[in-house]
Amino acid sequence: MTTHTQTEITAELVRELLRDQHPDLAGLPVSLGARGWDNQLWRLGDDLAVRLPWATEGADALLLKEHAWLPGLAPRLPLPVPVPQRLGEPSNAFPRPWTVATWVPGAPADRAPATRPVEAAEALGAFLTALHQPAPAAAPVGAYGRGGPLAALAEGFARQLASAVERGLVTEPDAVRAVWEDAVAAPDWAGPALWLHGDLHPANILTENGTFCGVIDFGDLCAGDPACDLAAAWVLLPDGAADRFHAAYRPAADPATLRRARGWAVLQALTGILVGDAGVHGRPGGKATWGPPAHAALRRLTAPAS
Repeated sequence: MTTHTQTEITAELVRELLRDQHPDLAGLPVSLGARGWDNQLWRLGDDLAVRLPWATEGADALLLKEHAWLPGLAPRLPLPVPVPQRLGEPSNAFPRPWTVATWVPGAPADRAPATRPVEAAEALGAFLTALHQPAPAAAPVGAYGRGGPLAALAEGFARQLASAVERGLVTEPDAVRAVWEDAVAAPDWAGPALWLHGDLHPANILTENGTFCGVIDFGDLCAGDPACDLAAAWVLLPDGAADRFHAAYRPAADPATLRRARGWAVLQALTGILVGDAGVHGRPGGKATWGPPAHAALRRLTAPAS
């Protein structure tokens, strides 16, 4: 695969970049870790990783945002996160910025879902309690409307729902639409803009022994309505764990925030269902592992109240 700038990323290129800009790290073993939407991740020794933008033009800004903000946030977070350690400058060898960050061990939850509901709910609740603190005025604004009013995303919701129904992936669209419409009707967030991860889908949280052990990919870090992240109660947790999560999260979310969170969860579920289906059928951008957790989330969201 190649980057937007058509530079092939290989282990030798990573070693060359390190020799040129961070020679004290150049002797560590290099191996491919993962290819994400925006970046490639190359493991560096036991404790570090090199992240290089490759598939999208906007990846550079996401890496630089993490490098600017995450070191200040990480010390208060109770789960490990990839803390930027070094910044690589664009060069003739690779014309984009890149970073060296700490390596966070674990398996992505789209491949290894949480199976211990109490432990996972409490770990997620503690993490978001620590992260959701008032952000400074200079904090980044969320891309794609993240952290803002749900009503601004109505067109995208309708488009995704129609696509999922057309493909036979959603069989009860009225139930999905009812969750969305209730979320949009809820009062907007009136509190301070809080720090948000902004992209808590299953591929961005890691598990070990059935519970969460790390959170990765803070490229969508932003400030705004915490409901955006609180969607994780339905998207990430096993069945029956949402109430335990809400009990662990402080201060407790008010009813309007939980209604909006369900709307964000519906959006994430529809995205995951479509990406998963694309993966099953070999279409570009597809990831088959996204489908099962997304279908489970939509089932939880639309289940009749007991």
